Amino acid sequence: MLKIAIAGSSGRMGRSLLSAIFESDDMTLHAALERPGSDWVGKDAGELVGARCGVAISGEIEAVSGADVLIDFTRPEATLAHLEFCRKAKVDMVIGTTGLSAEEKSILASAGDDISIVFAPNMSVGVNLALKLLEIAASVLGDDYDVEIIEAHHRHKVDAPSGTALKMGEVVAEALGRNLSECAVYGREGVTGERSSKTIGFATVRAGDIVGDHTVLFAGTGERIEITHKASSRATFATGALRAARFIHGRGAGLYDMRDVLGLR
Repeated sequence: MLKIAIAGSSGRMGRSLLSAIFESDDMTLHAALERPGSDWVGKDAGELVGARCGVAISGEIEAVSGADVLIDFTRPEATLAHLEFCRKAKVDMVIGTTGLSAEEKSILASAGDDISIVFAPNMSVGVNLALKLLEIAASVLGDDYDVEIIEAHHRHKVDAPSGTALKMGEVVAEALGRNLSECAVYGREGVTGERSSKTIGFATVRAGDIVGDHTVLFAGTGERIEITHKASSRATFATGALRAARFIHGRGAGLYDMRDVLGLR
């Protein structure tokens, strides 16, 4: 049985991951983490999803010792602290945390010298298939089509644009031979002038309980092509994360993403 630890176990994704692990026949919950001082610390992790499992929620990262994989969908500062411990303890990681800076991502890459890591802003199988379709579309359509990315999430999401939207932008920019950091436009207001054909625009919606909607619009003269993914449940992200955990178990050190997991390279 694959021994899994979960960071941020009481959060939306943490609960979805717990449910998915309890339903799997090849995984067991080894540890469940919460921030020190949380009311959940010390309680049975199964209570988060209306069950009991015999694993007490811990506020200490040391509880991860002995796990095969730590799955982390938390915040950048927490993820980096967990990464430092896992790197020393030789615990592999699946990381779905968004909002990491370029410098923080470089730390993940360095850690890939010591442990196996799957890092992806979105673990959904459908989203990662969409990324492949975007690569093909951008390569075929080229510079004759304007590119706009529209994303929507629930009111509690703290970073914008979403990590998935940024990843979509990176894939499209690379296929077009552009640098996203130089061509991205994040929102428009006032007299902005005519749109440059070399830009990639982003629009963000935060409302209600939207799980995650992403659309990439390729607009040419006389036609539009839209590639859209809509998530109706976080279960799709949890399923993908567990698939990633199975992928890296026993694989050896390295930094991977969901394209590696799904064989989309």
